[in-house]
Amino acid sequence: MLKNIKTLAVITTALMGAFAHAADDIALPKGYRLVWADEFNGKGHPDPSRWAYDTEANKTGWYNHEKQYYSGPRLENAEVKGGVLRITARKEALKEMPDWGGQDYSSTRLITRGKADWLYGFFEVRAKLPCGKGTWPAIWFLGTGGKWPDDGELDLLEQIGHAPDHVFSTTHTKAGNGGQGMSGGRRLATACSQFHRYQMHWTENEVRFGIDGHTHFRYTRQDTGSPEGNARVWPFDKPQYLILNLAMGGDLGGVIDDAALPRTFEVDYVRVYQPSPK
Repeated sequence: MLKNIKTLAVITTALMGAFAHAADDIALPKGYRLVWADEFNGKGHPDPSRWAYDTEANKTGWYNHEKQYYSGPRLENAEVKGGVLRITARKEALKEMPDWGGQDYSSTRLITRGKADWLYGFFEVRAKLPCGKGTWPAIWFLGTGGKWPDDGELDLLEQIGHAPDHVFSTTHTKAGNGGQGMSGGRRLATACSQFHRYQMHWTENEVRFGIDGHTHFRYTRQDTGSPEGNARVWPFDKPQYLILNLAMGGDLGGVIDDAALPRTFEVDYVRVYQPSPK
């Protein structure tokens, strides 16, 4: 989920890469250890020691012409219950909120910025997607430097409710971002009805994305012959933080079906592994 405009070119690219590297396996590498996790075993609001609420663009409006207001701590939009994080998008205008920007929908955007970030590792998120026309769930990463697209973006998972059986992953760099981001995806008929393991293995030379142990896209480090060129195509040598959100509408989410709401993005766990010290 990019910070600037993303077009349907990403979906086209995702479908074209649907079977790329399908035979490749992706799994927790030997010698890696768990360094951060949330199993969502509590009850109530998400753990404030792990998660913060991103509300910074509520007043001005969110990127990509999205239609949602992202709430702070509010159980109607983000609740841990029954061992699952539930991010729910609703048809409601929270006019009483001081940073309300005229949105007719509410949701939540959780981030680990300022609490946890990582440089390389194996990441696994077990989730069930909301589905419903206009929904746009994402599991993604942004650079801690705060400059986009220079710091890069890693979209571990995205899906739009208008194409509920397609999921995709994308990398954004200074050399290719928005509709020109590099992307690959696959068909997943049970994305809305079952939990799946969405995975990313990020090393100093490659980022690989997969679902339930099967790779659907990889982005490999390139040597352009100059430091400036290398930074444009491979910004993934600096830490990034995690984002979980459910956007509504916008350039990629499209027209929202109000009758389909509320819709919930369910996350069973988030786990981060890195190589054990030698």
